[in-house]
Amino acid sequence: MFRRFLSVALLPLAACTQPPPALSVDKGYIRLNAVPSRPAVAYFTIHGGTSDVTLLSVTSPVSVKSELHESMTAGHMAKMTPVGDFPVRAGSTNIFAPGGKHLMLFDMNPGVKPGRRIKLTFTFSTGQRIDLGVPTIAAGAPAPTE
Repeated sequence: MFRRFLSVALLPLAACTQPPPALSVDKGYIRLNAVPSRPAVAYFTIHGGTSDVTLLSVTSPVSVKSELHESMTAGHMAKMTPVGDFPVRAGSTNIFAPGGKHLMLFDMNPGVKPGRRIKLTFTFSTGQRIDLGVPTIAAGAPAPTE
């Protein structure tokens, strides 16, 4: 009787357990440059999964080259430096946003206009790839709220 009671009592606890978080990317968008020959910039959020991984690259079929960068201020000077591979810790939230880390997209296809959705492919050290379709916005436009 007690064993049966215990089994029934523990059943709701088993239903409440969450599956481990999966490595994922969301909240992405690309801000096009006002001057088409200049790079566009992509922003997004990476959520770490159950183990540490490294982001090796982010590519797009509409740009020739892409680089992870970080903006920072040293004294009164703002500068931007390449990041290279980016460590993603298990369970972490990594926000790539204006004024911080971001993706530079060089030599964008000039046919890309605001409102178009573009695929970004994130490649991690485990060999996992995540494709994310993101909207493009014009220079100076507010960030999407999706």
